[in-house]
Amino acid sequence: MSGVGPKRAALLKSELGIATIGDLLRIYPFRYIDRSRIYRIADIGGDAFVQVKARVVSRTLYGPQSSVVPADGPKILWNAVKRLSVIVEDSSGQMEMVFFKGIRWNWEKMVPGSVFVFFGKPSEFNGRFNMVHPEVDAPLPEGSVLQNGLTGVYPSTEKLRNGGITGKVMCKMQSAALALCLPEIQETLPDYILTENALCPLNYALRNIHFPADQYALQKATRRLKFEELFFLQLFLLKQKYIRSHGNPGLSMPKVGAAFNSLYNSLPFELTGAQKRVIREIFEDMKSGHQMNRLLQGDVGSGKTMVAVLAALLAIDNGYQACIMAPTEVLARQHYANICKYLEPTGVNCAILTGSSTAKERRGIHAGLEDGSIGIIVGTHALLEDKVVFHRLGLAVIDEQHRFGVDQRSKLWAKGPAAEGGTPLGGNTHPDSDRIAPHVLVMTATPIPRTLAMTLYGDLDVSVIDELPPGRKPVKTILVPDNRKNTVYGFMKKQIALGRQVFVVYPLIFESEKMDLNNLELGYEEILKYFPMPDYKVAIVHGQQAGDVKDFNMKAFAEGRADILVSTTVIEVGVDVPNASVMVIESSQRFGLSQLHQLRGRVGRGADESFCVLVYDFKTGKEARERLELMCRTNDGFEIAEEDMKMRGPGDLEGTQQSGMPINLAIASLARDGVLLNEARAVAEKVLEADPSLEDRRNALLVKELRKGKYDIKDYSKIS
Repeated sequence: MSGVGPKRAALLKSELGIATIGDLLRIYPFRYIDRSRIYRIADIGGDAFVQVKARVVSRTLYGPQSSVVPADGPKILWNAVKRLSVIVEDSSGQMEMVFFKGIRWNWEKMVPGSVFVFFGKPSEFNGRFNMVHPEVDAPLPEGSVLQNGLTGVYPSTEKLRNGGITGKVMCKMQSAALALCLPEIQETLPDYILTENALCPLNYALRNIHFPADQYALQKATRRLKFEELFFLQLFLLKQKYIRSHGNPGLSMPKVGAAFNSLYNSLPFELTGAQKRVIREIFEDMKSGHQMNRLLQGDVGSGKTMVAVLAALLAIDNGYQACIMAPTEVLARQHYANICKYLEPTGVNCAILTGSSTAKERRGIHAGLEDGSIGIIVGTHALLEDKVVFHRLGLAVIDEQHRFGVDQRSKLWAKGPAAEGGTPLGGNTHPDSDRIAPHVLVMTATPIPRTLAMTLYGDLDVSVIDELPPGRKPVKTILVPDNRKNTVYGFMKKQIALGRQVFVVYPLIFESEKMDLNNLELGYEEILKYFPMPDYKVAIVHGQQAGDVKDFNMKAFAEGRADILVSTTVIEVGVDVPNASVMVIESSQRFGLSQLHQLRGRVGRGADESFCVLVYDFKTGKEARERLELMCRTNDGFEIAEEDMKMRGPGDLEGTQQSGMPINLAIASLARDGVLLNEARAVAEKVLEADPSLEDRRNALLVKELRKGKYDIKDYSKIS
């Protein structure tokens, strides 16, 4: 393509992933500038970009330390020139144009008295507006109408700009690409989808997304391209879900038996309506004869573990075993302790397997799993070891799923039951195995906005526990500036005197020169000064400690031998201490809302009133303050997650290792385009309902587009 040589091509590939003309056309502007208006210099205010038509008054060359470089002699010493200043004026006033590059070329071009159109971002310096490196064009002839109204601004990097690929150059490349390709561009959506959803053709959309004829054309183009992106994403996910649920039969578990009923009837409390609804949804899956792949969302303390245990007992009543995987040993042991209490009336044998299990313990557990005498096994990644063989694994529950890699979870495939003779009875089998895949229940305490869940987990069935057990008190959240820290320490002492325990969380382990944050190292020393031994006992936990040290300190706090646990966010998923009633979060303005909510969920687990104290830098800006104030207004994790996504985008939503999006959306936004996502999903559902295999000739374009593999998603959720 003209204008793109080997160097530019390599730069576009490395910086923006553009390898073809098609890739270039799918890099869309992220905003537009109105180039149809000429501003008077006197009218320039806080506008981001402006265009002025002005006459050159004077030009000056500057060297180091702003020394003037003589320009009236026979020869200019260009090597000594660092900057060119051009003073321009119109009928309303003067301003300065500044150039640090292309100085000689601009000097020769900008002869005093000549008139140009300057376009750029104005800034104020010494009481006068200037523009640094404006775009400079010759003015159109008198009476001409400005043609370039809305001009796209494209993603860029410093390397691209240094390589000469400026915004203006990008626009020229897009224009050349459209001229070359527009007649050849093939539609990706069938006519009936375009007509029923009032969508413009693809070539119209591409032309007007890059060079809009007007605002209306831009709106039509944007809607079409966003719809297409979201539609194919949902079509891919729903097709995968359809194939799994209809094409791959799973283990059938139709019986509700003695184990389930023993626990259910002996519960000292009533399950919430949400828990009962979710158990019904799980049972419908397990008895359907199709493999269950269900995501269970529920806030911290909403009763997900009880639901998981009852699901495990359904598997046991039908002659199968269940495993419950947790991301850390501390969490696995916590689950095990709770589950053993729940199982007392059932007679079901439960065991725990972790990295620290002894060789003797392992031998007994391996034997019990293989002969079926252990009904439920709780554990960490140790459950994935090849030596762990199940008699009949029917259900795998994965807690806090984003802590597990897909490859690790896929190892559970080979642990499902084999049919008699080693041949699965029509079961959903792994390509390299004769085993039938177990049912899968993925649990997360991180509330995920519906639009994000539909994309990250679009091919799963989603259950939500959206109410807390009765009697559980909401955590009271308080905002405190860091210059009032003594108040916080006084409050902590009062709570400890009442017999309570306190978490103190820091965002960093060691001091960072780049970030002015309270850090765990200094914070720990300060806490020890205000809470000295022997009156107070302080434990410390962070990710760089050895596992045994971390577990020892966490255990000391969990067992009440430490009053204060100073920690980084490693406790976000972990220790359950009903006696801990205060969570103090330092530099809270640096955390995402969903992460703050997760941390807050570590307290409020007992009968006492609980508090979350958000300590923030008193210089914190208005927007960050508003985010923190939202935490004080609501305990609803889903409301917080929605707001968090709107503010921060879908990437890294939980502030954990779940890395945002499994697919790069070029133009649509899960935070802003929720309504369109719902529309696109509804259309995809309708298409598959009428033609599940996409064999209808009308859907040939859809099959062709899906085969390109653009919508293959890194799967965060299922093992099958």
